Amino acid sequence: MSNYRIILFAFFASILFSCKEEAEKQEEIPSESFRNEVAATEVKVAKAENKSFDYLINATGKLEASAQVKALIEQPGYLIELPIREGQSVTKGQVIAKLDPTEAQIRLEKARIALRNAQASYQNDKLGFQKDFESGDAERKAYLEEQLKAKNGVFLAEIELKEAQLNLERCQVKAPISGKIADLKFKEGSLISSNAELCEILSTNSLELKVKVLESDISMISLNQKAEIYPISNTSTALEGRVTGINPKVDENGLVQVAIRLTSSQNLLPGMNARAIIRAPQSNSLVVPKDAVVYRSGRAVVFTIENNESKWNYVEVGKDNGQEIEILDGITSGSTVITTNNLQLAHQAPVQIVSE
Repeated sequence: MSNYRIILFAFFASILFSCKEEAEKQEEIPSESFRNEVAATEVKVAKAENKSFDYLINATGKLEASAQVKALIEQPGYLIELPIREGQSVTKGQVIAKLDPTEAQIRLEKARIALRNAQASYQNDKLGFQKDFESGDAERKAYLEEQLKAKNGVFLAEIELKEAQLNLERCQVKAPISGKIADLKFKEGSLISSNAELCEILSTNSLELKVKVLESDISMISLNQKAEIYPISNTSTALEGRVTGINPKVDENGLVQVAIRLTSSQNLLPGMNARAIIRAPQSNSLVVPKDAVVYRSGRAVVFTIENNESKWNYVEVGKDNGQEIEILDGITSGSTVITTNNLQLAHQAPVQIVSE
């Protein structure tokens, strides 16, 4: 009876083992067969290549007049003429305002009279030294002349006459530079104090864009470097500019101010917002289209093609110009990289290259 039980147990065990083995055989489907059954993903491709690469430095700022000067009224008085208006173009030296000159003219006349009186006193005292002036001693004559003029106030009267003439000239306010009138402060008839600001004059024929650039990018910017300017008022048309100044100081935010002079300022005004693109050429960089780079778990990945299958490659990326991206490590020049349908692509997935 014992032998019978043993034989029966062995029989059932062999049946169970054969069933398990059959199930395992059914589960072990070769990966190659599985890939052949999956439809190939259609992808577009490009070549990774070494070439010149334009790194684009983007920055925004406000347009400023290259020259912006305040016109001051240095002489106090009533404003009797104001032949300008805001937005009007003026030339350097043009009279833009006149003050009542009556008081300045009276002071000038008094200064002339004071000078004539001082000169008369000088000539009268000079008669007492006639022999000295008729002698041939030039040094003695120069000494006496200086002493007598100083004694009779000739020098002081001459200075006061020049000051009175200057005050009369200041009754006319002249444009210090050529440009357009902005921020006009007064109207005709206003009583003006000395050193009051009449207006600002902006040299709108030449505009500058002041932008802030990251300190890490400043080494790639140099004077006279070309830049493209896109005013907010017309973002479709690029204006040409050149770098004219680089502030040698980094601010608290790690930014450096760069000045860009526009070659044309047509239909632009100071204060307008604009975007600048400064091109910094990088020679012999390994470059791929930006669409070839995807990110998985925070790391950059580029898929290449080998034997009609995708290959997962971790890469180290460098500079980015919006269309192309620099690859520092991870793939080699000449590699065929996938640029479409790569967001959910897996390693060793079958792919099919399609044309445009």
